[in-house]
Amino acid sequence: MNTLDEIKIVIGSWGSYNECNERALGSKWLTLAGYSSWEEIEEELKKEGFELNGIDEELFIQDIEGIDVYNNWDYEHPKYLFEILQESGVLEDAYKYEVMQAYLEIRSFDEWKELVNSRGNHWDDDITIWKGYDWADYGKEYFENCCYNIPESLIDFIDFEAYGKYIGDYNAEEYENGIIEIR
Repeated sequence: MNTLDEIKIVIGSWGSYNECNERALGSKWLTLAGYSSWEEIEEELKKEGFELNGIDEELFIQDIEGIDVYNNWDYEHPKYLFEILQESGVLEDAYKYEVMQAYLEIRSFDEWKELVNSRGNHWDDDITIWKGYDWADYGKEYFENCCYNIPESLIDFIDFEAYGKYIGDYNAEEYENGIIEIR
């Protein structure tokens, strides 16, 4: 599956949910990268029988896939979620999606939204993911790229893991697939 197709939501309406009608379980799964505007999503909901100017005017995110973070989605309007994801570039750029997932592992969704709101599509300019790196790899990379002139015969005596943790102490953290650096 293309990572851009991973963010999917089911949209529910409080009116239908409370009435226990045929739309109480929400819409079908909607792949957000497949839509270019909120109006297209509204059209899809209307095709599914949603009465957006009536009982179904108060929408919520009933279920979500592709954003691995705890959030109380009941209070996140699907339009706002779609628009912030669109503004961030996450729906069209697989690398931005990967950076967002790493960021959300160590920070909250609200912090990520603030970052996007303040910096738009450039929210990730000061974030680097070192995929597949551990602290030793991270430390060795920095060590080799800095100005240290250590003889090759001494390299085996350097604790790159400790050095990586030391230099990453203020701006890097481990995430599931490596190290994320936030400057």
